[in-house]
Amino acid sequence: MTQILQAIILGAVQGLTELLPISSSGHLYLLSEFFFKWQISDSFDIALHFGTLLAIGIFFFKDWIELIKGGFNKVFKKQDSTEGKIFWYIVAATIPAGIIGLIFEHFLEEYLKHPLIVATALIIMGILLYVVDKKSKSETTYENMSFKQAFLIGISQVLAFVPGVSRSGATITVGRALKVDRSSVAKYTFLLSTPIVFAATVLKIMDFEFSIAFFIGVLTSFLVGLLVIKFLMNFLKKGSFKIFAIYRVILGLVVYAVFFLRMFI
Repeated sequence: MTQILQAIILGAVQGLTELLPISSSGHLYLLSEFFFKWQISDSFDIALHFGTLLAIGIFFFKDWIELIKGGFNKVFKKQDSTEGKIFWYIVAATIPAGIIGLIFEHFLEEYLKHPLIVATALIIMGILLYVVDKKSKSETTYENMSFKQAFLIGISQVLAFVPGVSRSGATITVGRALKVDRSSVAKYTFLLSTPIVFAATVLKIMDFEFSIAFFIGVLTSFLVGLLVIKFLMNFLKKGSFKIFAIYRVILGLVVYAVFFLRMFI
């Protein structure tokens, strides 16, 4: 029962934090190794990400069908379309993060998972997100993004290998700095995350340890992820990323406080 409860909590946390710009890797690390000492295997971590991947796939299913058709038509039928353009933007923008992930994944996991690194990343990215989102104008929509904008947003995914930075936090911050409007950069961020998470799932699938807790964790991550995507896409029609930036800074300060209290108690 304890494992099932942990799976539900971790799945819910993954569904919330992967799709909001507040860092799923940072939250899962803090829960598993800093606050509660829960043991999370790499395969279970990937499985939780697969749950949110399913949520993105279901929510944006029609978009992905049109993107794939557009990408195919652009190459083989020489037909230009917004969908075809965005599809190949995503392909090109995914390559740098994929290569760096394959080369440095184990190094980054071993040396960057530390409470103070996570806390610092949460705070710095929170401040950057707040300042950039507040100061940047919304001049570009999803349909009108240039290759330069799409590619630079994609490159920023490499920052997500630092626990606490957040893939969506990095891409949204860079996208807003490039004057892409909030809803558009959020949608592009969700679509952009699909190839990376899918590739990670395929590479780790042979290591999966299937159990009731495993499936419950994936299901919870999927269901919460669906709700979060719907909430965020509606919220950003009028709201900003301010609340997420403030949350990041507060959580980072809490981690600092707990870390240093433990040193003296």
